[in-house]
Amino acid sequence: MASPCQLLLPAASEEAAQALAAPAMAEVRRIEAKYSRYRSDSVVSAINGAAGGAPLPLDDETLALLAYADQLYTLSGGLFDITTGVLRRAWNFKQPRVPQPEELAPLLALTGWRKAEREGSSLRLPLAGMELDFGGFGKEYAADRAAALLLAQGVHCGYVNLGGDLRVLGPQPDGSPWRIAIQHPRQEDGAIAAIDVASGALATSGDYERYFELDGRRYCHILDPATGYPVTAWRSVSVLAPLTVAAGASATIAMLKGPQALDFLAQTGCAWLAQDAAGGLHSHAV
Repeated sequence: MASPCQLLLPAASEEAAQALAAPAMAEVRRIEAKYSRYRSDSVVSAINGAAGGAPLPLDDETLALLAYADQLYTLSGGLFDITTGVLRRAWNFKQPRVPQPEELAPLLALTGWRKAEREGSSLRLPLAGMELDFGGFGKEYAADRAAALLLAQGVHCGYVNLGGDLRVLGPQPDGSPWRIAIQHPRQEDGAIAAIDVASGALATSGDYERYFELDGRRYCHILDPATGYPVTAWRSVSVLAPLTVAAGASATIAMLKGPQALDFLAQTGCAWLAQDAAGGLHSHAV
């Protein structure tokens, strides 16, 4: 998952905890292996490698994830688009360099989820060079799957934390909620708030995870699919929802929505906290 991961659950001994955690940990590793764009043997790499060629038959799990991606694309008005990962060819957030519009234009021509051709259980990316990227919901999906396996074993206390995408299984052993701090976007060891969570999922999307600064301006890894340039309206958005995939997608879509983010968040029915570009806080509790 390219980030710190943690399972916290009650058990009589370390051996018992390891036994309970093992299936969930194996599931997270399975999902990463299956859908990582960095692995040549992953399903995503197979789809991308077939771009411009014949349709590729897919299994039910992958089809379900693509159906979810389609829902997010529609819900976001085209902003949440799993074909925009190709834009990373122009951006390297380890180096302070801003690509020119002429560099982005041919990559933007390769984006657009509606270009993907789906028929039955097959998918075809019609243009050579097109790519899918499940990074927008992959960790969140893995967190929910790990939580499902733990709940099926009767674990109703603790949480799954995959790189800050948190799925809470249930309250602490004494019945009290977990106190979760929300990262301050401008202070590495600071928090902008803390929230009590007894169940559900908490996810944050922000401009502080991968970014560089140049000439006094911050460029983050969340890219507007219309322009190919980073979003700028929000420093971070945190959402509390029943499932991690819902919390994470809502937070990311809000970042992409710019000035319309608060209207979008109000329609989700979830609790949320957002910090705008000037540092102002906006929130809604359920």
